[in-house]
Amino acid sequence: MSRIGLHPKILLLQCLLSTFVFHTLAYTEEPTDKAAKSDGYCSSILRAQGTRREGYNEFRLRVEGDPEFYQPGSTYRVTLYTSSPSHFRGFTLIALKEGKGGERDEDYAGSFQIIDAEDTQFMTNCPPAVTQSTLRRRTRIQVFWTAPPSGSGCVILKASIVQKRIIYFQDEGSLTYKMCEKDLLFSEATQRPQSECCACGTAKYRVTFFGNWSEKVHPKDYPRRANHWSAIIGASHSKDYIPWEYGGYASEGVKQVAELGSPVKMEEEIRQKGDDVLTVIKAKAQWPAWQPLNVRSAPSAEFSVDRTRHFMSFLTMLGPSPDWNVGLSAEDLCTKECGWVQNLVQDLIPWDAGTDSGVTYESPNKPTIPQERIRPLTSLDHPQSPFYDPEGGPVTAIARVVVERIARKGEQCNIVPDNVDDIVADIGLEEKEKDDTPETCIYSNWSPWSACSSATCDKGKRMRQRMLKAQLDLTVPCPHTQDFQPCMGPGCSEEESSTCMMSEWISWSPCSVSCGMGMRSRERYIKQFPEDGSICSLPTEETEKCIVNEDCSPSSCLVTEWGEWDACSATCGLGMKRRERMVKMPPSDGSLCNVEVVEVEKCMMPECHTIPCMLSPWLEWSDCSVTCGVGMRTRQRMLKSPAGLGECTEELEQVEKCMMPECPTDCMVSEWSEWSECNKSCGKGHMIRTRMIKLEPQFGGAACPVTVQRRKCKLRKCARGPKEPREKRRSKQNQDQTAEEHPGCKMRPWSDWTDCSKLCGGGVQERWMTVKKRPKGPQASNCKDRKEIRACNVHPC
Repeated sequence: MSRIGLHPKILLLQCLLSTFVFHTLAYTEEPTDKAAKSDGYCSSILRAQGTRREGYNEFRLRVEGDPEFYQPGSTYRVTLYTSSPSHFRGFTLIALKEGKGGERDEDYAGSFQIIDAEDTQFMTNCPPAVTQSTLRRRTRIQVFWTAPPSGSGCVILKASIVQKRIIYFQDEGSLTYKMCEKDLLFSEATQRPQSECCACGTAKYRVTFFGNWSEKVHPKDYPRRANHWSAIIGASHSKDYIPWEYGGYASEGVKQVAELGSPVKMEEEIRQKGDDVLTVIKAKAQWPAWQPLNVRSAPSAEFSVDRTRHFMSFLTMLGPSPDWNVGLSAEDLCTKECGWVQNLVQDLIPWDAGTDSGVTYESPNKPTIPQERIRPLTSLDHPQSPFYDPEGGPVTAIARVVVERIARKGEQCNIVPDNVDDIVADIGLEEKEKDDTPETCIYSNWSPWSACSSATCDKGKRMRQRMLKAQLDLTVPCPHTQDFQPCMGPGCSEEESSTCMMSEWISWSPCSVSCGMGMRSRERYIKQFPEDGSICSLPTEETEKCIVNEDCSPSSCLVTEWGEWDACSATCGLGMKRRERMVKMPPSDGSLCNVEVVEVEKCMMPECHTIPCMLSPWLEWSDCSVTCGVGMRTRQRMLKSPAGLGECTEELEQVEKCMMPECPTDCMVSEWSEWSECNKSCGKGHMIRTRMIKLEPQFGGAACPVTVQRRKCKLRKCARGPKEPREKRRSKQNQDQTAEEHPGCKMRPWSDWTDCSKLCGGGVQERWMTVKKRPKGPQASNCKDRKEIRACNVHPC
């Protein structure tokens, strides 16, 4: 019969009924090669999409973490749910590329993974789709979805649900979820602007890096030794040169930062770019990775930007790690209003440089071949990853970067004026008086200078501060902790030209001799050249005399130079520190060495009341609470602080999940079905009952029991008569029996047996005898259709 002219509701009902029939019979395992498609690829689903209810939000489709973007190849948990007392009996879930109709294989994106086989399975006539395993009341189902490879663009996850013979589907609403490829976000973050920067003059910024990677925030497998941030390396640069890009490939310099923490090669790459780079950004490494700000100040660096070089990028490695790092890439500091960004605060998550395939902090070196793109670490990358979360939640930020504008130079042309308090100028530093700080006073580093209190040519003041960390001799007063300097507004100073920005001095080299007087040297590098193009005249190398083993006679000992001081024995208050040296050569005349090889002196840490509690290191993790499957393990530490220092709020016990080998899973079968009717209408016959295998045995579990049982049944004796064909005789006997039981009830012959419900392991077949003519009168209600069931394919799988 042609479908032309049928009402759309009739077509929908046909589609719905065919979907229900298929769902009722589909109890096969997840297909791998997938069955043949019906007319029009996944046509039943696409027809179901025609029914739509605007704004109907009783049912919802959600991706864990609610991400807007997907990382190619990453796995996400997808949930379809409704709130009680609502429910749904059936559902279909698909993932289509945006704008595609689903008629071809390539229209579908990614792949689903079944979590609970009792709830979900793949559709036999539509392999990319997931549907229910059984039609029953439910309020929630979950599956995993693995994102497609790079270049797939945006993906639309769509769900249809069946409730009370109605299919709901929404093209835009709570049953639809859109995600776009993460690389698209990368390209937006690092794309080259369509228009040039229209800001005037120059701006100077300070970038400050606050590392938050610590055992408290990221406790899983946190490395106790050698945890650190590498030296920060970056640049302010033009749009034509980007040191590293989100979604791009790491250069050799970026690789060395990510794997080794060495900035040397990347700095060389940056300096080779000439006019594309305005300032090289460098800041010192941090050992250990985290300390309170009252113990160690956050590393910072200053840099400048101009109209052609208004982007800022930097990198730092978290170590130890395979190739993990954090940073910013091509952060544009030029605004659309032709001004300069005043401040920027950005939380940072770890990135994988794509050059090493390790999954833990201290994984052995394993180069990634071929090299992969720079990508973010996710909570579902690998179960052994320190950032792994079985729920697929977001990775907690491990650092924060703050970029502050501290000065502007030259005539500005921004359309929307900045706040007057934010407009400050570079002013030549006046010569500082000689530092007369007593050696018994230990201070933190000076903070950066504040903005000038005057925005005009009237003289104002700017201030900086430092903290008194220790006073070794209470009889010697310590000088001020604040410093003031005269200043004026922008364009008012006669010494406007900027000066060289130099790094701190690197440690002294070993003495050039092992005995007597020699020389040693130290170096520093230029962090920023003068903006006026002049040459830096400040020295980058310094030398001084050094004496090792003053007495070089045959009766003297030859010793090494003193090593570095050990850490102070106390974390607060007064402690002791020591350093050592070694005897290189005893006296040649055989006499004893009479030199000190150990030196001890006092050290003062911040006052103890500033540290409310002192804790012992964490003990080793306990054994897992289970021998198979998922369990828990714990570890403890002790409170070492003496009483009276205040209440300690730090946790003393930690608990985390642990994974052991999978537990053996026994075969699970359903309850027995009711006994079938006797397969004979007279004489001796048999009845059968069956049960389904719900879960195959896994990991050495108990095998499955029998799934088909048979027992004898005996009815009245059969009347003897002339022999007839068996099937014809049975049909006639049943009709005669029906006629005897229900006079006037005429039946059609038995139908053919249906296909076996299973290929192996015990299935069932059915056949029916339907009423052809019902008698009139009160006996009509007793004239009913008949059904027979028999076992089939009982051989084991």
